[in-house]
Amino acid sequence: MPAVNAELMMQAMADANAGFNQVTYWSRPVTSKNQTLTPNPDTIYLNPFYNTKGGPIVLEIPAASENGSITGSVDDAWQTAIEDVGPAGVDKGKGGKYAILPAGYQEQVPDGFIAMPSPTYTGVAILRSNLASGSDEDIAKAVAYGKGIKIYPLSRAATPPKTKFVDLIDTVFDSTIPYDLRFFEMLDKFVQREPWLERDKVMIESLQTIGIQKGKTFAPSAKTKAILKAAIAEAHAYMDSRYETIFDPPFNAGTHWALPAAPGMAEGMMTNFADPDAYPVEGRGLAYSYAYFSAKHLGAGQYYLMTIVDSKGKPLDGSVLYRLNVPANPPVKLYWSATAYDRDTHALIRKMKWSSRSSTTPGLRKNIDGSIDVYFAPNAPAGKETNWIPTNPRRGFEVLFRLYGPEKAFFDKKWILPDIEKVK
Repeated sequence: MPAVNAELMMQAMADANAGFNQVTYWSRPVTSKNQTLTPNPDTIYLNPFYNTKGGPIVLEIPAASENGSITGSVDDAWQTAIEDVGPAGVDKGKGGKYAILPAGYQEQVPDGFIAMPSPTYTGVAILRSNLASGSDEDIAKAVAYGKGIKIYPLSRAATPPKTKFVDLIDTVFDSTIPYDLRFFEMLDKFVQREPWLERDKVMIESLQTIGIQKGKTFAPSAKTKAILKAAIAEAHAYMDSRYETIFDPPFNAGTHWALPAAPGMAEGMMTNFADPDAYPVEGRGLAYSYAYFSAKHLGAGQYYLMTIVDSKGKPLDGSVLYRLNVPANPPVKLYWSATAYDRDTHALIRKMKWSSRSSTTPGLRKNIDGSIDVYFAPNAPAGKETNWIPTNPRRGFEVLFRLYGPEKAFFDKKWILPDIEKVK
C-alpha cells in the first residue's frame, strides 16, 4: 500500500508534465483538485520527487527566518521517513544541503553536506512552507520563501543548475487508491524500478504467483484479472472495517479523537521499523490507505488528531449541521487547523468552496471566552460563514485536526479538544 500510494503520486506528477529532481508545488493552499490522501489545505506544499539512479541528489532547505520556515521530511519510496528537515529536523532551522544517496552508495559525502542515504532510488520530500496567515500577502510570502528550496545533482554542486518549479494549482492531481487492476499495475512499476529491501523479500515469490516479477512484463490473463479484481475488493472492505479500530483508545479519555495510526505503526514510522520483534505490515498498509507522508519525529513539528464520529459515536453525515468548539489558547507555536475529507476516498471533498478552517483563516470569529466554533454542514449557519466548513449532503465525512508546533501542554493533556457535536 505505501509503495502503490507513492507510485500513484509519481504518476500524477508525470501526468502534470513534471519530472524527477524538480519541485512540484501549489502556489496557493490546495483545493479539491488535489486528490492526494488527507492533504493540508492551510499551507503551501512543495514536493521535490527525487531519483538517484544517476547519482546522489542534493536538496537544499533555506534557513528559517522572519520570511518563513519549512516543516517536512524526506521519505523513501516506501514512504518511510529518512529524516525531517527544517526547524523540527536535522538542520534545526539553520538550513542545510542534504545529499540524498542512492541505494548501496558507499562513497564519502563532501564536507558541508548532510548525508541522507535512501534505501530506494526514488522518493519524495513532503515540504510545507508555513503560513503566517491566510491573507494573499502572507500566501505570496510563503511561496517566495518556499522557492528558496533547491534540488540538483551532487556532481554539479560547484555550479548548481537552476531548480525547475512546476505549479500544480490548476492541475488535477489524483493519487487516491484505485481498488482495481490499476493497483497491481502500479505495484509492478514499483517492483521493476526499486531494489528489494531485506525485510520485503518475503513478497518476491508471492508476487510472482500473480505475474509481478523483476525483468518480466506484467500481463495477467483474463482469469487472473478476475481473481485480482475480487481480491483487491475484499482487501478494501477488510481495511475499511479495520480503519474504525485505530480510533481506540482515543488520545484523550472520553473523546473520539485519536492519532490516525496504530501504536506499532507510529513507532515503526519513526524508527524505520527497527524493533526486531515487530513489523506492523497490516498497520502500515492501513495507514497508507488514507494518508501519505511519515515524520521521523512525530510531535516535534506537527501532530494529528482524527475522528470519524460525533460526540454520540455516530458516523459524521454530510447532510447534518455539526459544531466543533476549539478551546481558547491552543498549545501550538504555529497554527491549528480542522479539515473535512470524504469518508470513502480520504481526499478533500470535491467542489467545495473551501475544505478547512484554521487559526490563520482571515476573519475567523472568536467567542467571548476566546474559544472558536467551527461548523460543518452543507450550508453555512446564518452569520457563521467565516467559521464554516462545507460538506457534501450525500456523503459521509471525517475530520483531521492538525497542530503545527505542538507544545507541552497538549501532550500533558492540559488542553483537550472536545468532540464534534450535532447541532439541534
